[in-house]
Amino acid sequence: MFRPKALGGALTALATLAAGVLLATAVSTSPAVAAGTGTGYLHTNGSQIVDSTGATVRLTGINWFGMETDNKTFHGLWSNNPWRGQLDTMARLGYNTLRVPYSNDALKPGATATGINDFVNPDLIGLSPLQILDKVIAYAGSKGMRIILDRHRPTSAGQSPLWYTPTVSEATWINDWKMLAQRYAGNPTVIGADLHNEPHAEGTNPAATGACWGCGDTARDWRLAAERAGNAILGVQPNWLIFVEGVSCPSGGLSNVWDNDPSNDEDCGWWGGNLSKAGQFPVRLSVANRLVYSPHEYATSVYRQTWFDAPDYPANMPAIWDKYFGYLYKQNIAPIMMGEFGSTLVDPKDKVWLEKLMAYTGTGVTGMSFTYWSWNPNSGDTGGIALDDWTNVNTTKQAILQPYLIPPSGGGPTGGPTGGPTGGPTGGPTTPPPGACTATYRQVNAWQGGFQGELTVKNTGSAAVNPWSVTWTWPSGVTLGSGWNATVSQSGTTVTAAAPSHAPSLAAGGSVTVGFTANGTASAPGAVKLSGASC
Repeated sequence: MFRPKALGGALTALATLAAGVLLATAVSTSPAVAAGTGTGYLHTNGSQIVDSTGATVRLTGINWFGMETDNKTFHGLWSNNPWRGQLDTMARLGYNTLRVPYSNDALKPGATATGINDFVNPDLIGLSPLQILDKVIAYAGSKGMRIILDRHRPTSAGQSPLWYTPTVSEATWINDWKMLAQRYAGNPTVIGADLHNEPHAEGTNPAATGACWGCGDTARDWRLAAERAGNAILGVQPNWLIFVEGVSCPSGGLSNVWDNDPSNDEDCGWWGGNLSKAGQFPVRLSVANRLVYSPHEYATSVYRQTWFDAPDYPANMPAIWDKYFGYLYKQNIAPIMMGEFGSTLVDPKDKVWLEKLMAYTGTGVTGMSFTYWSWNPNSGDTGGIALDDWTNVNTTKQAILQPYLIPPSGGGPTGGPTGGPTGGPTGGPTTPPPGACTATYRQVNAWQGGFQGELTVKNTGSAAVNPWSVTWTWPSGVTLGSGWNATVSQSGTTVTAAAPSHAPSLAAGGSVTVGFTANGTASAPGAVKLSGASC
């Protein structure tokens, strides 16, 4: 995010903020529309992102940070909500993409993930930050979500104005990106690289030392650095999208208002939010149709920019967004994916800002893409969609975002196929005949007073079950703690796992694995049924 020099300093783990929002009015044409996040790898076509079939895709996502901090993994893993449960909620709310900030520290051999509740997330015990990322990517992919990796910081200590520091070289930055591109090659859940978070000005003009755009200095020109890194990544993984943020001041320095020299003064925006020079100096990549510009945009809870107090606020905002990034979308130059935007909404102006901004991005699948900042409630300047329990949701924020969210689809339940039928015959839900299912139980872990298990149910019938539900019974005294891969509830001794809205159909031959934690003596599920039919 943009901060004036007087507000400088490293962002803490609890106040990792940046900036961001999108833009754009819906176009008048009617292209083919992809369900959710589409099929296969994505590429660009003018101002749109499209899937492997050419259908238009809109990324409507959220940031889940923590891997860029000292914990080196997702925050909230210390809560009572399992990591899968948190992803379940994101998908259910309509977030089809997850932007994952990381620091290069988390990628080092021997890096250790901390801040994990072992009782709630026993499957993460002993895993490295990258191994935990692998599991999140696999599960998100099973739900039809996409992943954008965000190099947020060179080290966990804080953000940097340039893409390199005295201790983290440009070569390290690029080599780590190439490693990630190779690690996830062939996995279309991971769609691209947000090269460096919030390049911004440093020093005052004319002695600027921060990131510039189009200045031609290879040590400071973010546009040229983005080309070097983007082309290196595409050399390893040509299917990825390359997300390029803006700068704060195109000169790379803050205005010197005391020298009475107007040539040293310029209009600056949020850190990472100023793409005003990208039209004149575009990022040139070696593979066509891979570039997405990714500005950041924030409200007064981050910093009170002058435009928030303009007499014509909020009517002045669309022109400001047009200037900084919206023109790229409106002139069909490139897609916009607003990588960060958010607010606590404490100031009434911020609620107006968010409503106005979302309207600016446009409705429907042709609108600008975005990833909201953030899922985390512990983002100091914005708060999150999740409340402090990491389970319940800030309904005020969600209500503003909801009309613009396109839920993920195309991913079947964990362990099941991804290409089966999506609905049963007309006239109501389908029910398998008795014996048309099998059930397998695995106890994952146990501890004093509780246990964790996985129940896998397979549809052995000849038709899809839509919508599916799984029920089972437990002995008296065993109570549900949490569940995932379905909406899991308990009444008396009967537990019901209902199909999530994004994957209501269980194809013939497909299976679903319902995970849960429970309180009481470890017990296998009994009398298992699939949509009323005994297994």
